[in-house]
Order: sequence, then structure tokens, then C-alpha cells
Amino acid sequence: MSVHLKLSRPNRIYRPSELLEGKIIVKTQSSISHYGIRLTIKGSVNLQVRGGSAGVVESFYGVIKPIPIVKRTVEVQSSRKIGSGTTEIPFSLNLRQDEDLERFYETFHGADISIQYLLTVDISRGYLHKSLSATTEFIIESDKGDLLQRPIPPEMVIFYITQDTQRHPLLPELKSGGFRVTGKICTQCSLSSPLNGELTVERSAVPIQSIDIQLFRVESILHGEKIVTETSLIQTTQASDAGFV
Repeated sequence: MSVHLKLSRPNRIYRPSELLEGKIIVKTQSSISHYGIRLTIKGSVNLQVRGGSAGVVESFYGVIKPIPIVKRTVEVQSSRKIGSGTTEIPFSLNLRQDEDLERFYETFHGADISIQYLLTVDISRGYLHKSLSATTEFIIESDKGDLLQRPIPPEMVIFYITQDTQRHPLLPELKSGGFRVTGKICTQCSLSSPLNGELTVERSAVPIQSIDIQLFRVESILHGEKIVTETSLIQTTQASDAGFV
């Protein structure tokens, strides 16, 4: 016997105002009796242990309890029998029940912090038989109406890089001859849109072999009156690989 959940969308992405739809698929070689089929939606914010050396945020693991976002159980089917073979039981659930009290945050899987939503099915078979259960994760994206601004206007930030802005050791040629790189980058954008900007090398005392752009993830938690922050590298993209002066 086996049971698993099949959501209506292959990408498993839903918005809080939408219905969470799918099927409960039960496979059994002979008919079975059950005492109810229930679906449970759980959402929570958690600190997670990565393993290895503990980071600043990770050091609070075990001190800060998971923060529940939503927890709801719905009975899909009352006591009855399920025939042999494959049985599909459709379901449709409202994610948001109370517009004033419930707030859904977008799904997030960081290095230290995660926001996760799980859907679990339980088929109760009484004291003499083991219950059947299965769990799957679904992804929450914010409704457009929940955004602070709609749409978010692009904000370009101008930056510059010189030998005086660097904190790490530099080659003697760079210290004496110097260099200057200027540019601008958009600091507000949708996760589904590209990150736009431009960069200009105005001068450099040594040839530049490549230009890499790195994207970092910054995770913060508020513990008492203190904000603890952890930074981790997500992606490195080579913007130019041709050597030039």
C-alpha cells in the first residue's frame, strides 16, 4: 500500500489568495477500510543547522523556536472503504481563511533561515493498522496586492571602486598607479526578472583579466534588541573575460 500527493501545478507555486488543488493517490492490492482522510497545511519560519562550523545566526539554533505561520487540518473523506488498485481523491483548499490575521510570507530556503510550507495527508486505519501518510512541499509567492508598491519602481544606485575603497592588500602597482571603476545597479527588482546595471573601467595601472559579479544573500534575525546578520555567497557571474588595460 502507498499514498502520495499530486498537486495541480508541476512547479507547486501558489499565491495565498488561490486554491491549493490536487489529488490524493492511494495504491493498494486489496480493499482497505479507513476512519477518515485528513489534510494538514503547515507553514513555519525556522532556523536550520548546516553542519560544520556554526555561524553567527546558527548559534541561536535551539534558542529561537520555530514561528508558525499557518496550521490547518481539513477532513477530505469520512470513514469508508477504498477499493483495490489505484484510487484518486481530489481536493481543493483555501490557503487564506482570515484576511486580517493570516499573513503568508514567501517561501525562502537560505543558509540559516527557511520559510517552508508543507501539505500532509493522513489516512487513519485504527489501532490495529498503521496509518498511511505522505508529505509534500508547496511554494508560496506573494500576491501582487500584498506588495508595498505595485509595481516596484527601479532604483539605480551609483557606485565607484578605487584603491582607497579596498580593505584587502593590493599590488604595489595598484597602490601607486591606482584604478577607478564606476557604475550603477538596480537595487529593487523581482526575483523573476534580471538584475540590471552597468560598469565602466575608467583607468587601471595593471591589465584586467576578468570582471566577476558576485551575488550575496544576507539573512538577519532580531534577538532581543540585537540584530544578528549572516552573509553567504550565492552566485558568481563572469561579466568579462577578455584582458584589457
